[in-house]
Parts: sequence; structure tokens; C-alpha cells
Amino acid sequence: MATMLPTDKAGARSLADVLPNSLAALRGIPNDLSLPAAESVVVVVVDGLGRSQLQARAGHARFLTSTKSDSIVSVFPSTTAAALATFATGVLPGTHGLVGYRTLDAANDRVVNQLNGWDDRMLPETWQRERTVFEKAGDDGIRTFAIGQAKYAASGFTRAILRGATYVSANTIAERRAAAVRVAREYPGSLTYLYIPELDRASHQYGWESDQWLSVLEAVDAEVSTLASQLPARTGLLVTADHGSVDVPASSHVLFDTAPELIDGVRHVGGEPRCLHLYLEPGATASDRETLARTWEKSESQRAWVATREELVASGLLGEVSAEVLPRIGDVIVAARKRIVYYDSRPADQSARKMIGQHGSLTHEERSIPLIRLGAFQR
Repeated sequence: MATMLPTDKAGARSLADVLPNSLAALRGIPNDLSLPAAESVVVVVVDGLGRSQLQARAGHARFLTSTKSDSIVSVFPSTTAAALATFATGVLPGTHGLVGYRTLDAANDRVVNQLNGWDDRMLPETWQRERTVFEKAGDDGIRTFAIGQAKYAASGFTRAILRGATYVSANTIAERRAAAVRVAREYPGSLTYLYIPELDRASHQYGWESDQWLSVLEAVDAEVSTLASQLPARTGLLVTADHGSVDVPASSHVLFDTAPELIDGVRHVGGEPRCLHLYLEPGATASDRETLARTWEKSESQRAWVATREELVASGLLGEVSAEVLPRIGDVIVAARKRIVYYDSRPADQSARKMIGQHGSLTHEERSIPLIRLGAFQR
């Protein structure tokens, strides 16, 4: 019997709604988020700023928590590659095609990191299958900008998800904030995306319950406050995130490969420690997937959701799944629901096991994110 995957409530607002509705506000037309008309729009994505974590540390983010915020849901898997692709396109992973952190490139019989593993055998311009909101805005003559660190300007991931936007390089959070103000002043009528990855980095290295994470949160709070005060009056400002996180101690690492039955027939391991994608040998059947999934359930059902590819697609969590995207999804998916992570001890590089803050699964802590309305959008 399959472990029941938790699914989203009908009509629940999600990360997919943020940019399309921001564009609607620029056009001055009614939208599902009830955003009023604005002359310009700036959307800040703070990587890793889950709603649960923000609420728990509200005293260190007094500006961000000073106004009522909405709770929206991130994608599954709750990982940056899938989430930011959904943010930029307005569609779910089953359509845009970035279905995890590490995904099967079946044509080349390999698993590829969707953030930094791009090469000429897997072109980001075609692997990410959808037109972006920035491209659609350009159809109407709306200028769009993406503000991020210089090292990301020409990356494969940027090419995959930010097509149509003018990339503005700015390395520190303060420099990015100043760039957003400058763009809004110089280009009224524009749509700007500002990305802040520093909080997620602190989470991975130290955990979100650490003093180091709090220090970054305080810096983010101060910079967003300054941004809100410096933007032109008719500019709408939204602050959201791509996912939340959980802290997982080393004592909760599960080395799944030490149980031979859990890797029987598995050719590739993808996904990430909180959400494994297990890829069977070519030619695997639905029966093979069912057999492996039920084996995992026998071992892990008390601390993970386990699903075959068919079960995950049927759940609707990935949205509509294109035939082209289907092979990218694991034959079996294992998503942690307790405070654990799953690691494969066979690869020589075990550096990922140093991470404390983790995400990717279906828990409230990982998928619930804030949508904070400021500036011309403040209620």
C-alpha cells in the first residue's frame, strides 16, 4: 500500500503565482493575488526564508514581520532549481522540466546538477521548456531586470530561467538593493527580480537555528527596510522565498546504500538528501518501480513518504507532466518526513554530508513560504 503523499489544497496560492500576478499589476488588470495597479514592481526572493523560520525568529526581522504576510506554498521538490524555475515561468516542475536538484539526463546516461552542472550536452535554453514571465513581459514592451551576483550572470541556470530579463550584477546585498532602487527610478514601468542567496548558504553551513543565520536574517531585514523606503512611491514590492529548511544533525544521516535491498536495480541516485530520485536500469517497468517502492516503504514508511513515478504524477504535486519530462522523474521518490536525510556512502565525495540546514521534501517547514506585500502593494 503506497504511503499517501500530502497534496496541496485546491486553489492554494503558490510561488508560481507571484511573477504572473506582478505582471498583471503592472498592466493594471485584476489578478488572483489582488495586487493593485503599480507603476513598477520589484520582487525580492530570499533563498531559504521559510515562513516557519521567519515566524520563529520574528524578533530578528522586525521589518519583515511588521506587516501582515500571506502564506503561500513552494513547489515539490522544495529545492532551489525547481522552485526558481517555477517562479520565473509561472508553471510547475512537470511542465518546465527542472524536477529536482540532481536529475537524470537519460540521453547521456547521467545525473546532472540543475544549478551548476550544465554543459553542451544539456542546453539550458531547451532543457527548461517554457517561456519565462520576463519574455512574456517583453512581448508587451515591459522592461525586466534580474539582479544577482556577478558569478551567476552567465551561468547555465541563469540562461535556463531568466531568459528575457536584463541581468544586473551586484555582489553584496546592499549593492543589489541599491541596484533595484536605481532600476526602479530609471525605468518606470519595469519588473525587477532581486535574488538573495546568503541566508540559504548560512542555513546549509550552520543551520537556521544558528547565530550565523540570525546575523544574515538581520542584514536582510535591514536591507529590505531600506529598499522599501527608497523605492519610488508607486512601486509595488513583494518579498518571498523559494523554500524553507530543517536542521538535521549528523546523527540523523541515513546511509541507505548499506541496505542492499534498497538499491537493488538502482542505476542512478538523483534528487537530494531530503528527496531522493532513484533511477532504475533502462527498461524498468511499472512493476519494477512498484517492487522497489514497496521495499523502501517496508523499511522507511515511518519516516519518509515513498512513491513510484506513477504515484507522484497522479498526486498532481508536479502539475501537468509532459512526456518529455517524465523520464527525468525518479522511478521511485523517497521524501523525508522526519528530521533525517538520506545519503549514499559509495561516492568518493562526501562533502555534502557537512550540511546542517536541509530542504527538498514535503513538510510544512520546507514548503510554506511568506509573501510580504510592501510599497504600493501594502494593505
